[in-house]
Amino acid sequence: MYIAPKNTDLLLSEAQKEELYTKLVEQINKDFTLANESIDFQISVSPIDLKLQLHEKIYRLIQHKFAEYLNLLYIVDVPEDQVKKLDGSDLVDLSEQVAFLILKREWQKVWFRNKF
Repeated sequence: MYIAPKNTDLLLSEAQKEELYTKLVEQINKDFTLANESIDFQISVSPIDLKLQLHEKIYRLIQHKFAEYLNLLYIVDVPEDQVKKLDGSDLVDLSEQVAFLILKREWQKVWFRNKF
């Protein structure tokens, strides 16, 4: 049964434990490319670098390319109600929370594909 991880660090450690981390990185690259916002993570990217670079990319999209940011959320299929629940008063915190939502959705895709 799929249980969503509570934070980014738990998600990334679970992906490594399940030996699906490279699949997660590939899925992130694929969806960002589909959204015309190539991020191009190397398969060998460390979990901490993945987390930081993804956060930075989301921060820049929110600040400078908002339409592209919304398109990315649509392509990744991040639930709109979860995004609406976030506090947008601090852009750094918001982008970190959105990065987690993206990771969570990408992990869900990879996990289900592996199990079924």
